[in-house]
Amino acid sequence: MKKRRWAALVLCLLLVFQTAALPADAAESVYFVAAGNEVLPLSDDTMPFWSGGYLYIAASTFSGTSRKALGVSYMGSGQTAVLYNNSGDRSLIFDLDKDYTQDREGNISYPGALRRGGVVFVPAYLVARYFNLLYSVLDVENGYLVWIRQPSFNMTDKQFANAAEYPCAISYAEYIKKKKTSSGTSAVEDPTGTEIDGKSVYLCLEAGDGTEALLDALDDYEAQAAFFCTPEFLESRGGLLRRMTATGNSIGILVDAADETRTVEEQLAAGSRALERATCGGTRLAMVRNGKDEDLQAAQAAGYRCVQPSLDRSAYELKTASNARSLLQRVSAFRGNISVWLGDTAAGAGLRAFLNAIENADGRCLALTETS
Repeated sequence: MKKRRWAALVLCLLLVFQTAALPADAAESVYFVAAGNEVLPLSDDTMPFWSGGYLYIAASTFSGTSRKALGVSYMGSGQTAVLYNNSGDRSLIFDLDKDYTQDREGNISYPGALRRGGVVFVPAYLVARYFNLLYSVLDVENGYLVWIRQPSFNMTDKQFANAAEYPCAISYAEYIKKKKTSSGTSAVEDPTGTEIDGKSVYLCLEAGDGTEALLDALDDYEAQAAFFCTPEFLESRGGLLRRMTATGNSIGILVDAADETRTVEEQLAAGSRALERATCGGTRLAMVRNGKDEDLQAAQAAGYRCVQPSLDRSAYELKTASNARSLLQRVSAFRGNISVWLGDTAAGAGLRAFLNAIENADGRCLALTETS
C-alpha cells in the first residue's frame, strides 16, 4: 500500500512539473514581433509560438524592410528554407523534412524549422546566435513582444518596450478588428482611442529659453506642470520662478551626475539655495541625469524625491498639432494617471495643441508634487 501511495505521489509531482512547463508551449498569448525599430503586422498565420522549449518565429520576418534592419534575408522554395546574411558569406539551410539545420560548411545545429499552416518558422535562438543578432521577449500590453535587432541597436529593453507601446496598440486593434470581422461579429472599439475620462497627466518639462511661452499656454488652459531647473537657471531666472509658483506650477531641481566639478548633493544644495532666494520657498523634487543607483540614493538621502516618469518622451518633439495627437494617443494607452517627461522638446504651440486635446478628452494636466 505504501508503494502505491509513493507511486501516486511521484505521478502527481510529474504532472505538476509538466503543467508548469505548459504555458511556454500551449499558452494562447498574443506575440508581437519587432525587427529593429519596426513593429511588424500582427497575424495568427505568422505569430511566434513555443515548441520543445524553443521560441519559433516566422522565416518571413527576415523579408521586406526587415532585411536591411537585421542584415539577414529569407528565401524559400519547396521543402527548403534558407536564411543568409546580406554579404552572402553565412547561411543557414533548413530542410523541412529534417529536425536540424546546417550551415554552408555543412555544420549541423538543432533544432530545425517547423511548418504551420504552410508558413515556415525558424528557432529564434539558433538564428540569433548564428547571425550575431539579439532578441528579447518583452511584456507589453495585450501580450508579449519578440524584439529582434542587431547588437548596435542603442536602446534597452525597457526603452524599446516603452517606444513600441503605441505601434503595438495599433497593430493589436487591427488584429482584433480582422478577427471580429472574419467571425461575422461586430468589431470591437479601438483600444487606442483618445478618451482620457478624468485621467490626470503630470507633465514634466525642462526649464529653458522657451519656458515663458510654455507658461503662457498653461495659463490659458488653467493647467499646471512641473518645471525642472538646473542650478544655473534657478540662480538667474528669479522672475520666471516666482511666476511658476504663483500660477500653481511646481519646480524641481535638475542635476547631472556626470558633472565632474560638483557632486549630485552639491548641485542639489546650490539649486535649493537659489530657489529659496528667488521664491522664499523650496522643493523636494529632483531629477538626476546620467544617474546610477548610488546617485539616486545620494539624492534620496539628502531628502529629495527623485522623479522617474511613467513615460519618457524627451526624444520626441511637442511643437505641432500632429506631435500633440501622437502624445495624446500614447497617454491614452496607459491605465490610470501618468507622469510624462518632455525634457526641452516642447514649444508653446505644441503644448497648446496638447492641452486643448486633453481638455476635449476630459482629462486634466496637473503639477507633480512630492506625493502625486
